[in-house]
Amino acid sequence: MDSAEDERLSTEIDTTEVRIFGAAYNVRGSDEGGHVQALADLVDGKMREIAGRVRTQDTARIAILAALNLADELFELQRRQEGERVEVRERVFEFVKELDAALAEEPTTATDAF
Repeated sequence: MDSAEDERLSTEIDTTEVRIFGAAYNVRGSDEGGHVQALADLVDGKMREIAGRVRTQDTARIAILAALNLADELFELQRRQEGERVEVRERVFEFVKELDAALAEEPTTATDAF
């Protein structure tokens, strides 16, 4: 690519300015439906929550603690979701067994349908 093409591509990429914990960040990508802003608001809220519970004013430490908290929440949701998937599979298997048993009890022939 030449520099003119690089410049054209870089100007075509949307950026969204978000504020997190008092600092402005330009995030590349479109913000359709406010998704990027919603993510920034989540991070900002978690950092403010953490800042209210710790003694440090170090933004990097607060960001790391917020990231760990968000990762823990994600991990817990994934664990719960996997448990629900297993439960759904087991229930589907039981329903299939019951359906097979019910169909086996009452065999139908083509003439029974008329």
